Formats: sequence, structure tokens, C-alpha cells
Amino acid sequence: MIFLYLCPMFMSNNNNMSAKKVLFITQEITPYVPESELAIIGQNLPQAIQDKGREIRTFMPKWGNVNERRNQLHEVIRLSGMNLIIDDTDHPLIIKVASIQAARRQVYFIDNDDYFQHRLITTDENGKEYEDNGERAIFYARGVLETVKKLRWCPDVIHCHGWMSAMVPLYIKKAYCDEPSFRDSKVVFSVYGDGFKSNLDPNFINQALLKSITPEDLSMIQTLVNYEELCKLAIAYSDGVIQNSENVIPGIMDYARSLNKPVLDYQSSPEAYADACDAFYDKVWAEAENL
Repeated sequence: MIFLYLCPMFMSNNNNMSAKKVLFITQEITPYVPESELAIIGQNLPQAIQDKGREIRTFMPKWGNVNERRNQLHEVIRLSGMNLIIDDTDHPLIIKVASIQAARRQVYFIDNDDYFQHRLITTDENGKEYEDNGERAIFYARGVLETVKKLRWCPDVIHCHGWMSAMVPLYIKKAYCDEPSFRDSKVVFSVYGDGFKSNLDPNFINQALLKSITPEDLSMIQTLVNYEELCKLAIAYSDGVIQNSENVIPGIMDYARSLNKPVLDYQSSPEAYADACDAFYDKVWAEAENL
């Protein structure tokens, strides 16, 4: 009875094959960070999907260049306070939130003093990529999923934007698959043209292990993980894939199509993109339910 109370959508969505709740896990959102392809989509797509009648939640990292005072961020004490263990080290999870009053929605921020608080997005002031970017992505993915559990919210579709969210599909399918909040969730991964240049830490695979996940679950990627391999790992555990940038590494989308997963091609117009995503969520939901 508790399970049905927490996730009433299980009694309705399976009948009409409609994804009513969409969780957006994104890397950047304007106006919190400077405009980029990722940041603009991170702002506009959740709003468009909410305007189409779906219930949404949106998350991004609390990068060091996010102005907390100007954007009126505040910590959510009831959601903060957990420690996430990565590589045998405890890392406190801090949750902050900002309200977009005119749009009637909130943005949740994943924060941590070591990973985000006093640092920029993926490169430092001199343009050098942070050596622990892979570890930051692991913390971000786990932080979002633990927070959604605390919210007792059950997303039908989880839409991941940017490589910082690339660990989410693996965790949903292998580590959180029995959690009430995610037991029925379908995962969509968006591929962008902008990635990272340096390989991730050689210990990345061991850092990524969680619960029942084993090294074999990550055996498709090499010891030195590059951007293309990380995207392929995300695609392998996703239910649908979207080409978000006009120009992406061809091998990434070729890999997605080789798996016979639903694929949404690049959409050149913002209006067409929002409509296409809206329809794609239901397609992914229906096809995954029919497997």
C-alpha cells in the first residue's frame, strides 16, 4: 500500500502509455550560468514541457559561478545532510533551490564544497579541465537520484542533458532499479557536440561502482575514458537517445542506432524540438513498456 501511495502513476500510466512526469537532469541552465546551447535548452525545454501539461522537476549542479544572492538560492535543510561515499571518502550532499516565479517552477541545485562550491563548470579560470570531472559527474548523478528519493517523486521519464549526467542511466538500470521512485522510469539521454578533451581519471571505473554494479557492467569502456566512450556508456543503459546538437561525434549516434533504441534526430527549430521531445517521451515510454 505504501508503494502505491508514493507512486500512483503506476496505476494510470501503464494503461494510457503516457509519460506524465519528467525529470530533467542537466548540466547548465541560463540565467544561472552564461548562455550556451546546453544552458538555453536547460532553461527552455522544461518550461515548454510543463506548459504542455506534464509535471516536471529540474536539477543542475551548483557551480561556483552561480550567484546565490542574485538568483535567490536557499538550502533545503530537509533534503540536505546525507554523505555520499566515493572512493572510500565521505562527501556531504547539499541541496539548494531557486524559484522561477513567473514560470511557476523550481530548479534544484546539487552542491558540495569540494566538487562545486568554489569552482567553475568543467574548466578552471585558465581553461584547464578539472582532473576530478569524472568524480564530480558521479557525485552529481547520485546526488540527484538520492534527492528525488527524498522528494518521494516518481518520474516516468528521466531526460539527461550533458555529459555531467551520463552516469544516471547506468545507476537507474543497475543500482536504483528496485527503488520505488525509479522502478518504472525510462531514461532518455541527449547527445551534444561539446564534450571534454582530456581522459577521465584512470580510477573512474572503480569510483563509479555502487550497490550491485560490478566492473563487468562498465566493461564496454576502456580504462582511460574519453567523451565518446562515456556517451556510449550512457546510451547503453538508456531507453531512448536524442541528437541535441547539429554536429556530434558520428560514432556516438551510430552506436545508438546499432542498439535499435528509439532515436530522435537533430531538430533545427526550438519549437519543433520541444514538440518532438514531448512526443518522444511517450514513444520511449510505450516501447519500453512493450518489451
